[in-house]
Amino acid sequence: MTISAFIERYQEHIAGVISCYDRVMIQGTLPIISYARGMTRYLSRRGIRIFDFVAFVKPLTDAIKNNAEQLATKNGLKIDYIRKKNFRKEDKIKEVLRSRGTHPGLVWIFSALEACTTYQPWYDKKSGNAYLKPDDGKCLHYYFYFIDHDLGLCFLRVPTWCPFRLQFYCNAHNWLARQLDRLNIPNRLLQNAFVSIGDFARAQRLSDSWKPSDLHRKLDRFARLYCPALKQIDETCHWSLDIVEYATDIVFHRQSDLQPIYDNVLRTVIHAVKPDDIATFLGKKLNANYQDELGNRYNVRIHGSRVRHTMGSVSIKMYDKFGHILRIETTTRDVSFFKHYRRVEHRDGTSETTFAAVKKTIYSLPPLRELLLASNNRYIEFLSAIEDQRAGTDKLYQLTKTVCENDRSYRGFNFFDDGDQLLFRTIARCEFNISGFKNKNLRQWLANKTSAQISRMIKRLRVHGLIKKARRCYKYYLTKFGKHVLALGLKLKELVVIPELAFFPAR
Repeated sequence: MTISAFIERYQEHIAGVISCYDRVMIQGTLPIISYARGMTRYLSRRGIRIFDFVAFVKPLTDAIKNNAEQLATKNGLKIDYIRKKNFRKEDKIKEVLRSRGTHPGLVWIFSALEACTTYQPWYDKKSGNAYLKPDDGKCLHYYFYFIDHDLGLCFLRVPTWCPFRLQFYCNAHNWLARQLDRLNIPNRLLQNAFVSIGDFARAQRLSDSWKPSDLHRKLDRFARLYCPALKQIDETCHWSLDIVEYATDIVFHRQSDLQPIYDNVLRTVIHAVKPDDIATFLGKKLNANYQDELGNRYNVRIHGSRVRHTMGSVSIKMYDKFGHILRIETTTRDVSFFKHYRRVEHRDGTSETTFAAVKKTIYSLPPLRELLLASNNRYIEFLSAIEDQRAGTDKLYQLTKTVCENDRSYRGFNFFDDGDQLLFRTIARCEFNISGFKNKNLRQWLANKTSAQISRMIKRLRVHGLIKKARRCYKYYLTKFGKHVLALGLKLKELVVIPELAFFPAR
């Protein structure tokens, strides 16, 4: 099944599908001073003493503050100082936009005292050398919110202390809406989602055409405008991807079309998605050595309900937007989590095209789009499978039917048979899931069975597709199908049958 299987099943209820970058957070750093040794080298080359580091930075800090005041005065704004930790900037921006409108220009400036990385002068008595050491501290940060002609509402976060690491935010849905408007394609953007588009196919081609080079030019211009310290240091920023979201929206005509489908899919996904499935969605293979965060989370929000599957720094979410958009969204806080074929330059000067981690530069946006879209598509493919009742019927028949192989028959499995339940509980043990099991391992838990009887059980599990044999050894592992069957077989009586029968009085 592909993404089209889900769409074709409900095509009469679906207005269209659009995939687009959503929230994009980008960091801007000055490579030559972004680390302590580089900053030390920068000061030494200019004949500045290491212990004059603070004196060197203070004029740069004053330039940023003066620039912010001048921009505020020029645009008729007041710089707000925020002290509250739970202050919601989004609510303030909505309030400002309601009064000023959505025309391009500076919208709001606020400042806050926040944590930052910096350097500390240090003198090494042994070597007699002075240098800078990495340090943590706090400094004043300015947030410049503005509306750009192409990117829409953005902000640039500017720290007032060295090494001046910038943070930029934009939402590509705003960029796409402006492209559609220029081509006179009807569209309606509500917050960060399109509730209608006149030509979904053309809109998708536009979304795929977002060029990093155009974004780079704008970022450099924003940095020069809001951080004058960069000009005095005489360096240009390196822009790298920090947080990236890519959303696939299936837009339904009416809320009444989506809600019955969504409620059914949501209930199933909460219980059906396992760790192996999450890794598969994200193009990974789960192994026994994996130790990072991995799991599911369900939330009920004001605007609807959401299920979120997490694997380390990456997550994939499903939720309903405004009641008639089914959104599948992959979010990454570390784009190097994903790999693709690219040219790799080695330190010895050689290069090769190989399977390597995605670079964090903004020029990785095009290949990253393909990887994130593939994750969304795999998730929708999974929805197609679990939502299609015919797939469940086929699997049930596969599990319960008698299978003949080499003139011998192997009966199917029964969820309510005590012997089958015991076998399921045994092979579902955690240590077997990680390292597999052999005949002798099962004999420890099935003491009343002989080696020959257990061999026939293993064969029965294999011919029904519940387990698979490892190469070059007599060790067995559960298949993906087997894991789903075990989860259902072990929980069916406890979670469904017994609670339901408890409501009926005994005769």
